[in-house]
Amino acid sequence: MHSLVRDLNAAYRSSPAAWQLDHDPSGFAWIDANDAGRNVFSFVRRSPGEPDLVCVTNFAAVPHSDYRLGLPSEGEWDEVLNTDATTYTGSGVGNLGSITAVAGGWSSQPAHADVVLPPLATVWFRKR
Repeated sequence: MHSLVRDLNAAYRSSPAAWQLDHDPSGFAWIDANDAGRNVFSFVRRSPGEPDLVCVTNFAAVPHSDYRLGLPSEGEWDEVLNTDATTYTGSGVGNLGSITAVAGGWSSQPAHADVVLPPLATVWFRKR
């Protein structure tokens, strides 16, 4: 647990979009708050001049492979936190460090990527 909290704090500090606009509604937007069928929700944190941070939580006890995730922009996104990593005694299901978003709207976002969502876990993606 100590390792997870340490890494969570480090990811938070290195991602200004996570905290700079806590006081401003423009710093937060839901990507999908209605995927109850798969027990998943996702949102984006934003800050001017900083890379977006997308947070996805899977509350299901099973992984979702090829989960289509709407993203704010095309290109490479780094997986900066995965609470299911083996480091935290998780199963190690994940995206091998990054994902690639392509053009094509999904969940009111202009781009999307098919990602792996680990079971009972949260994953953070930061725009490269």
